[in-house]
Amino acid sequence: MPIPNPNGGALTPEHVQIRESVRDFADREVKPIASELDNQAAEIPGHIVKKMAELGYFGLIFSPDHGGSGLDVLSMAIVAEELSKAWLSVGSVMTRMIITASLVQSAGTEEQKQKFLPGLCTGEILAAAAFTEPDAGSDSAGIKCRAVREGDKYAVTGEKTWCTWANKAHILCTTVVTDPQASKKHNRISILLIPKTPGDEFHPPELAGSKIPSIGYKGMNSYSLQFDGYQVPAENLLGGATGKGFYQLMSTYEIARIQTAARAVGVAQAALEAALRYSQERTQFGKPISQFQVIGHKLAHMATQIEAGRQLTYHAARMKDTGKRCDLEAGMAKAFCAEMAEHVTSEAMQIFGGYGYSREFPAQRFWRDARVFRIFEGTSEIQYEVIAKRLLEG
Repeated sequence: MPIPNPNGGALTPEHVQIRESVRDFADREVKPIASELDNQAAEIPGHIVKKMAELGYFGLIFSPDHGGSGLDVLSMAIVAEELSKAWLSVGSVMTRMIITASLVQSAGTEEQKQKFLPGLCTGEILAAAAFTEPDAGSDSAGIKCRAVREGDKYAVTGEKTWCTWANKAHILCTTVVTDPQASKKHNRISILLIPKTPGDEFHPPELAGSKIPSIGYKGMNSYSLQFDGYQVPAENLLGGATGKGFYQLMSTYEIARIQTAARAVGVAQAALEAALRYSQERTQFGKPISQFQVIGHKLAHMATQIEAGRQLTYHAARMKDTGKRCDLEAGMAKAFCAEMAEHVTSEAMQIFGGYGYSREFPAQRFWRDARVFRIFEGTSEIQYEVIAKRLLEG
């Protein structure tokens, strides 16, 4: 199914070429295996991750001086959208490296940039974010995980949860409390780049991990992590100064939310295309159900909502590319696209009818995957708080 006005009034020929290239990869290598692996609750195959790294998806927006491609944020959104259309989990792999590499690029010391950025861009270093805790989700400053300086190392003690892809990661980008006596809660926090050995088993004994069962997003497992005096080189303190972590983290949220909005657009587009095909093949009362006005109108509303979300996302990406503050636009894109994807995938399930509830068809996968968008990378409620505060500033 063609995307309405594929240039969107904003895409250059280079952007269109990127879209076509990613779509070709996703259609050939990801889409054919997505439903089967989801039904098996299997993780993304290693050869897919390796190919993504070779194609440069992890280093898209980072400087060629550090192994990146030097492309714009709009290019990143296009890549995330197309990969997520094939399988949300694959579209989310690059999120891990982009969040960590963005933090290193914007806040890291020169030594940290030289040490981590090339590997993050090429996929030699895989990363996971460890920000959330059992009692600190939306309240990013309310974390309790401690890091105590002991000579040239930090000893990390505490618990993190919803650490997606923690088992595969070489480094865990982790928020920790380093200044518990700071006068402001936000100034207690720092970010540590915690090295670990990739694999399903967590070791040494000072680091334990347990998988969290989930209803969707099956290709990337999330974990609860327990640190018990885990030793981390002090040189891995992001930026080399304590008490800056909360502010460093806030600076990355614009990119993370733009990328999340793009992933939601991709999943919704996949659901629309599947529903459109099915509606033309399924007959009732002697004709394809697409010829019933109620079905046609569902498809029309779905396509319109997706395009609105796409353009919101592209607008936020273009603003980010100009260097302007875009937390308002990124928040709008993320909030709208999250709710749009949930609605569109639900409507796709309705068009499929009983078969939509069957694992034989992909509609239920899109629906299960889409539900996470209103929760991760900042809940919809948090997005509306951000939007409201910006509106009231003036």
